[in-house]
Amino acid sequence: MSEKRRGESGLTPLAGILGALPVVKRKPGPTPIQRRLIDTAAANVEHPDLRSILYQHSTFCQTFLPYRDPGADVLAWNRSNGIVDLRLRAGEAKHPDGRWVQVPLPFGPKCRLVLMHINQLALINQSPHIEIEDSLTAFVRRVLNLDPKGRNIDMVKEQLRRLATSSIRLGIASPQHDTAATHKLEIVTEFDVWFSKDERQRVLWPSYIQLSLDYFQSLQEHAVPLDEPHVAALSHSALALDIYAWLAQRLHRIPTNKPAFVSWAALHGQFGQGYNPNRINNFRAAFKVALKQVLALYQSARITEDQRRQPALFIQNGKRVWREPPAKGLTLHHSSPPIRKLLK
Repeated sequence: MSEKRRGESGLTPLAGILGALPVVKRKPGPTPIQRRLIDTAAANVEHPDLRSILYQHSTFCQTFLPYRDPGADVLAWNRSNGIVDLRLRAGEAKHPDGRWVQVPLPFGPKCRLVLMHINQLALINQSPHIEIEDSLTAFVRRVLNLDPKGRNIDMVKEQLRRLATSSIRLGIASPQHDTAATHKLEIVTEFDVWFSKDERQRVLWPSYIQLSLDYFQSLQEHAVPLDEPHVAALSHSALALDIYAWLAQRLHRIPTNKPAFVSWAALHGQFGQGYNPNRINNFRAAFKVALKQVLALYQSARITEDQRRQPALFIQNGKRVWREPPAKGLTLHHSSPPIRKLLK
């Protein structure tokens, strides 16, 4: 459709939150996720200074880690975005009893949140050496709203273990020049991810993580600032977190007089892991639900859906049926980033 005011675009977040989620039988009123989105959006309007900043490397704002558990037997995982291909490989870690233990691949929203927090600590302290025990415990309580002594915290610890042991390769192909480059992206080079226990048998955080110098230096140049309350409100969905990070990195770089069109096929290629490319309608529906949740928080984002063609008449099982062709994609317009404040 032609560009309209946010309230008329069909993607207006606050007006569409309640209708964006699947309809199931429940008690009247917003769900916990809807309430969290509404409360966070309202808090940002009423208290715009009460914000902290998380960071994501621009690489992970364009190509993404697995949404779901690939399985313990899957040791390598690929994801492509145009000419860029991300290959994630599971690693091994030395166990305190002397064994080498195979650690599965990271996945889901919690591994993304842990990585954002690690990035935050490295940039704030301007050091690749990160003392994480106290800060990560506080982060889990503040952002995930989990009790650091509760059972759910084990899932966060497991994603930290998986993230620390995995290795990443980025392949960039140039078919027109018949070349391809491979870049190593080791995030962590030294770690202790075997959580010791105190005399009361309470599992503790590891004491430190050492980022690779290459990753740390690249992060200093290519970190994308993200609003922590926004991230917390979207922490239920890896897809929503990835869309938010992508828009935070992408929208402010679009020329003001030259909007960028992105087809649904391209969006599926970038975000559609796990969705059958032959059933793109399923992906489009899931993406639009997550996008509305993101736009409920990132309210300066300007995105419109392309104008649908006129309905056409078809004959199905001997009956006349009017069908409206699906929209072809989204148009991204120059927008302010969700948070402007950067580390000095």
